Amino acid sequence: MTLKLLFFARLREALGVSRESLTLDAPATVAVLLDHLRARGGVWATELAVGRNFRIAVNQEMARLDTPLSAGDEVAVFPPVTGG
Repeated sequence: MTLKLLFFARLREALGVSRESLTLDAPATVAVLLDHLRARGGVWATELAVGRNFRIAVNQEMARLDTPLSAGDEVAVFPPVTGG
């Protein structure tokens, strides 16, 4: 299945990419996707490490690690947003 990935703010800067298409074997979850991205090593493993502060949305809905992914899903990865 092919997913559309979007990276925002500090993650976009650190990873050097704002968007990409990625093919994963189905079935997959957000956790599987993150493991796949971390396996790239380097800055990917550092920025997306367990315990780092970032959020995931699937099709513009906040997601958890066990959220299932389907072909064509849009997955956004971004730091938490604060404001006042």
